Amino acid sequence: MAKPSAASNRVDTDTARRAFSFRFIGEAISELRRVTWPSRQETMRLTIMVIIVSAVVGLFLGVIDLFFSRLLDLVI
Repeated sequence: MAKPSAASNRVDTDTARRAFSFRFIGEAISELRRVTWPSRQETMRLTIMVIIVSAVVGLFLGVIDLFFSRLLDLVI
């Protein structure tokens, strides 16, 4: 019984990859059609909320860092 050649095995693998790629792209597009996208107002409101929360957390971490650096200066 003869083994299949490496070339025919490679063709099958390449064909399977292409078929998987096209199926994946089709499934991704169908999923994107089912997504409930936020309105412009909701997007703006949530973006502003993220910016404010990031600024507050940054300010908090900055104060904590300043406190610990001053404490370390006193210890050293």
